[in-house]
Amino acid sequence: MSRAVATVAPVAVARAPGTAELTIPGKLQRLIEVHKRFKVILGGRGSAKSNSVGDICLKDVAVTGLKVGCFREYQNTIADSVHSLLAGEIERLGGEGFEVLAQEINHASGGGFRFRGLARNASGVKSMHGFRRFWIEEAQTISKESLKLLTPTMREEEGEIWMTANPQSRADPFSERFINPFLRDLEKYGYYEDDLHLIIVSNYMDNPFFPPELEQERQWDEEHLPWAEYEHIWLGKFLDTVENAIISVEWFNSAIDAHLQLGIEPQGVRILAHDPSDLGPDPKGLMLRHGSVITGCWDNDKGTAEEGMDWATQMAIDERVDVFRWDCDGLGVSLKRQAATQLDGKGIDIDMFKGSEGVDFPNDIYQPDGVIDKRNAKTNKETFKNKRAQWYWNLRDRFMNTHRAVTRKLYMNPESLISISSEHIDPGMIDRLRTEVCRIPRRYNANGYIQIMSKVEMKKPPLNIESPNLADSLMMLMPGHTRNVTVSTQARPVVRRSMSGWT
Repeated sequence: MSRAVATVAPVAVARAPGTAELTIPGKLQRLIEVHKRFKVILGGRGSAKSNSVGDICLKDVAVTGLKVGCFREYQNTIADSVHSLLAGEIERLGGEGFEVLAQEINHASGGGFRFRGLARNASGVKSMHGFRRFWIEEAQTISKESLKLLTPTMREEEGEIWMTANPQSRADPFSERFINPFLRDLEKYGYYEDDLHLIIVSNYMDNPFFPPELEQERQWDEEHLPWAEYEHIWLGKFLDTVENAIISVEWFNSAIDAHLQLGIEPQGVRILAHDPSDLGPDPKGLMLRHGSVITGCWDNDKGTAEEGMDWATQMAIDERVDVFRWDCDGLGVSLKRQAATQLDGKGIDIDMFKGSEGVDFPNDIYQPDGVIDKRNAKTNKETFKNKRAQWYWNLRDRFMNTHRAVTRKLYMNPESLISISSEHIDPGMIDRLRTEVCRIPRRYNANGYIQIMSKVEMKKPPLNIESPNLADSLMMLMPGHTRNVTVSTQARPVVRRSMSGWT
């Protein structure tokens, strides 16, 4: 059972013998009131989450002789740890009995702190017997392997694992384990509690000690940064993007129910696209399009690729689509006969997508805005490395056009837009789709072609991005070519009429 947080005082107070009075934000008071296996504090900059956890740990070390293991995923030197934070708080609080050494901190009570990196020091973690508290700072970076190692290592009676984090992506191992299952309560109450977990969202507005200098910085960021970046930095929201991502979070958000805002009716061809997932246990993706509106989004982590194809083709029959398309790169090519057999006589066209092959209409001019300066125009084969890049870039152009239409009230051809229907797609699936779509990075190409990073490259550190099978399925819904290009003989601006009155 989750527990809604009660109204709390701005400040919680505790005192350790031989120290100054210890004060923390009142929202974090529950940390010192209950025992839980996992205590997680989420929030953005200025929330005092790390200082508060450090102060609580200092008090418990001094009073009870607690031994605390302080971890980060990557810690090359002691400077990467919370060692300096703790040393500074000892000095500020006037803590007696502490001995601050270069690599560790000890107390006369027998307690103290040790500091380790998780990624490169697995044996060091396993040897930390007698420690009744682990504190993982920057927990949003923790890997699935480190989580598997860490939790069974804490075997002490009344042992606790504390985590402080500013979440990154919904797809990160930390988010999947400690945020996503409880997201509804966290968004509604800023708090979740059950027998195993205590999870608190604490931000700058919850911190009564928030300094004026940071407030000036926050106000500047609120005015100048993209909203998604601001929310991540200051409000601890997910940042579903990566460096060189081709589609921004703002563009994606503008596309949610854009057809309702712009008066576009779903009409035209109905296409179902399927990514069979040939990279191990990743879920299989399935997306449905009706005209420019996305009306279906599903995934399936059960069974083999062949069983996944049965699922996808049956969905094509049930949804009465006009076209069924799937990714035939890798093992997908072996599913051709199965797809043909399943859809035989159903009146559904079958289309095998192969992203590694050459671009569509190679000699046509690439023209995202419909009007091109002929002197600088490039053909599709001069622009894109392969078909996957071409189709993903067309998806990018659709999101960009939709964002302009929604936010600037500019007229855009409905056939160049994309809308994601919240009426037909569960909000959780929209969140997952956003995570994947906004984490598709462009890959550097020495010859200047537009190229998209491969799934294999995305899986490698430091990105550690799981296979984007929903995003790939969405990309396959949007052919990467447009015919009947208008080519200008001289540079001129694109003129569009106002959106007002457009139905």
